[in-house]
Amino acid sequence: MRALVIDDGKLRFEERSTPTPEADQVLVEVASAGLNRADIMQMRGMYPAPPGWPPDVPGLEFAGTVAAIGNGVKSLREGDRVFGIVGGGGHATQLITKEDLCSPVPGGLDMVVAGGVPEAFVTAHDALVTQGGLRPGQRVLIHGVGSGVGTAAVQVARLLGATTVGTSRTEAKLLRAAELGLHEGVIASETMADEIDEVDVVIDLIGGDYLATDVRVCRSRGRIIIVGLLAGANATLDMRTVLSKRLTIRGTTLRARPDYEKALAARAFEREVLPLLARGDARVVVDKVFMLDDANAAYEHMVTNEGYGKTIIECG
Repeated sequence: MRALVIDDGKLRFEERSTPTPEADQVLVEVASAGLNRADIMQMRGMYPAPPGWPPDVPGLEFAGTVAAIGNGVKSLREGDRVFGIVGGGGHATQLITKEDLCSPVPGGLDMVVAGGVPEAFVTAHDALVTQGGLRPGQRVLIHGVGSGVGTAAVQVARLLGATTVGTSRTEAKLLRAAELGLHEGVIASETMADEIDEVDVVIDLIGGDYLATDVRVCRSRGRIIIVGLLAGANATLDMRTVLSKRLTIRGTTLRARPDYEKALAARAFEREVLPLLARGDARVVVDKVFMLDDANAAYEHMVTNEGYGKTIIECG
């Protein structure tokens, strides 16, 4: 197998032996894998892979075909089309994962496009529904609405019957998000809270000083779900307002969870999001597709923050 390897903060390719699946594991021929900011952080030595996953091969999601199965696999068979989230190893021609972390790829979904689905939509659904308790008729604020998770969150929230408010630093991304069903767009700035009416849930993909806006715009008993830290890991918190509004502030990440929790998130995704993708009611927004040989260019592109939607690496 051919893998993209992190070597002292840089990327290189390496030929490795194809692993053999055991017990409940499956070997997947990877067709494509999304690129995420966590991969950039890992390359920079800031986000190590969890135990049990490749420590030097990035890639947190994949789409591909089952090539071999362990003797404890119950439902999957060779040739099945699957996608899912992993703790690492996605940026390679093959990977080992567990059966419970795999979901079926809908028949009409292109396998290259499918590689950009899992991290965006599993994260968005988990943050909105499982962590944030979003219900029909409520208002949700999505910071970083032009990101992969942001574009997924807009669609999931809209289809749940919620009103969506999104922020971005560019008008162009807000206009494109409106095409996905974004109801209200706000240019991100230090004074953006003045333009945002009260919301029930905040999905914060930016972090840093955005927390002050989150606390200010949440109504009583609002829920703030911090998913990303693009603007930094430190913020000033107005605890008086947190107390008086009885706010819930929760941090969440998929990668650091034990596999059984990731599997629970995958099952929720299958029940509530996969049918939307299969019918075409929701779609992954593809920014650019790079071949595995051009992975360095893909990483450089993501660092610019100019993309809208998902950057995908075609591995097959």
